[in-house]
Amino acid sequence: MTVRIGILGGTFDPIHFGHLAIAEDARVTLGLERVLIIPAAQQPFKRGQRVTRGEQRMAMVELACAGNPALTPSAIELARAGVSYTATTLEELRAQSIGELFFILGADAVNDLPKWYRASVIPELAQIVAVERPGVVVEHSALLAALPTLQGRLTLLDGPHLNLSSTEIRQRAATGRSLRYLTPDAVVEYICRGRIYQETEKLKARA
Repeated sequence: MTVRIGILGGTFDPIHFGHLAIAEDARVTLGLERVLIIPAAQQPFKRGQRVTRGEQRMAMVELACAGNPALTPSAIELARAGVSYTATTLEELRAQSIGELFFILGADAVNDLPKWYRASVIPELAQIVAVERPGVVVEHSALLAALPTLQGRLTLLDGPHLNLSSTEIRQRAATGRSLRYLTPDAVVEYICRGRIYQETEKLKARA
């Protein structure tokens, strides 16, 4: 029987309970053996934006996943120079023969999938799992017209709908507000101990 592996990528600046809930919901619903949580080195659509150092974001992912052995932190994109393209990452994972891949992303992101780098190969490398969000409609007809390789490779998942934002967490941290119940306690402690977002948000304010 082929092992089914989930892939959840993102900036994770920082990772929070919304990310973890999506990963766990996909794992259970789709019968995934595990879900790789992959922080991007450089997001293609966020070039030019200030992002917390990769090693710090990776450390937070590791802390957040520590309580669930089915969630596996992966530094595959941080270890690769340049922009973190999904197609390249999926090719590397396919070459490792770790199992059937399921790429998890939000419904808003799946609507933009045809604009991604080498978009046509992404559904060939992995099943696409779109996590539904309130107010976002997956545009099936437009997607299939723009990306024929998506035919039969798209699964919609009714996600946990937690309205959490990494941006909000960074802003709260910068002003000394509580982060408890937004991200795991170990991540909260890491952020507060390192004063990570107090410094980065000050730099953004000056930019």
